[in-house]
Amino acid sequence: MSDKFDIAVIGSGPGGYRAAVLAALRGRKVAIIEKQDWGGCCLNRGCVPKKAWHHTAQLLAASQQFAARGIRGSLSADLDVAWDHQEQVVQTVQDSYVNYMKRLGITALTGHACLLGPHTLSVARPDASQHLESEYVILATGSAPAELPAVRPTPGRILTTDMLFDARPPEGRRVTVVGGGVIGTEFAYILTLLGCEVTWLTSGTPLAKTRFSPQALSTLQRALRHHGIAPRSGARVNAAFVDGEEVVTRLSDGTEIRSDWLLLGTGRRPYTEGLGLAQAGVLTDEHGFVVRNASLQTSAPNIYAIGDCASPQMTANQALADATLAVDNIIAGGNKTQEPAWVPEVVYSAVELARIGLDDEQAEDEGFEPAVGFAAFE
Repeated sequence: MSDKFDIAVIGSGPGGYRAAVLAALRGRKVAIIEKQDWGGCCLNRGCVPKKAWHHTAQLLAASQQFAARGIRGSLSADLDVAWDHQEQVVQTVQDSYVNYMKRLGITALTGHACLLGPHTLSVARPDASQHLESEYVILATGSAPAELPAVRPTPGRILTTDMLFDARPPEGRRVTVVGGGVIGTEFAYILTLLGCEVTWLTSGTPLAKTRFSPQALSTLQRALRHHGIAPRSGARVNAAFVDGEEVVTRLSDGTEIRSDWLLLGTGRRPYTEGLGLAQAGVLTDEHGFVVRNASLQTSAPNIYAIGDCASPQMTANQALADATLAVDNIIAGGNKTQEPAWVPEVVYSAVELARIGLDDEQAEDEGFEPAVGFAAFE
């Protein structure tokens, strides 16, 4: 016999959590299924622990000006203790998160969810399985680290950003960071301020795929240089492997870089495998993203997809915006759409950058007078 729900949410990251909470607050009977850690990547291996480290990095950066203010003494970083601190922060947030869902009467199930049809799910656990029926389903399964073809993650030596927060950082402070997107740009700064000797490898100009203005990016570049951080641009990684106590990163020009460990900040891929999508009539594209319309409905009209599993933007802000829209459309029976430009884009590095709305080119295309619209604080 199956339990019946109004809305079943698969995945408990920022999008899935918000969707479940909003639906429960509006009187719906809600189930949320999580196969691993409550809070998903954002809470356990992304936004929350990274921002805890970023705050520590900013405190250390500010301390460099203390002497000029008449404050004597020096501060130094301890990466192991910083790791312990973020673990405590994550646990505190997770406890609050789970308790709030309980107070709202949300049924929280731990296990691997698989669609058996558009309205039926199974939840597999090591000891048993359970079937659910739901009028609507929201896919919020998130993403996994994207790996380079010739680089195999190796515990304690070659890490994805997920692995960085799954276990204590490796011994040694010579670190190679690969990636010029948001993740690489943030960790090149954070790890440097936390006492690591960072070699930052990027294939192109950092943050080239973002929509920040040239003025904002140049402000960030100056701030990074102030801390001795500069990317080695045009560095394409052909291979990386463990050689004794070191990691060797081999570039396309034959150069070899040796470090104690390597961090892959090379983006993420949608997590959509093993979900029974085909059985429910849900399509994915050639990159693995769930196909959806502007109202976030998939090819199965009662199933919606939000966040990283369906959005190439792959940010927590995008998942949160998607969740709000999906729940509104389910409950109101509407077909509201979203304007992607109005979802915030944020970078936490040597300066904190944030933007929203049209960039200069888009504004010109729509007939607006472009204006500089950013603030950067050092």
